[in-house]
Amino acid sequence: MEDTWISIVTDLGFPIAVTFYLLHRIEAKLNTLIESILSLPEKL
Repeated sequence: MEDTWISIVTDLGFPIAVTFYLLHRIEAKLNTLIESILSLPEKL
């Protein structure tokens, strides 16, 4: 039973970590995009 948990963590740990890293980067870029869209009417 313990071996199955270890294999699950080793198989899924890296893809989960990469996913969270990419989501964090995309979130920052989306916040910048939202701010620029909201400020667009002021510039027009």
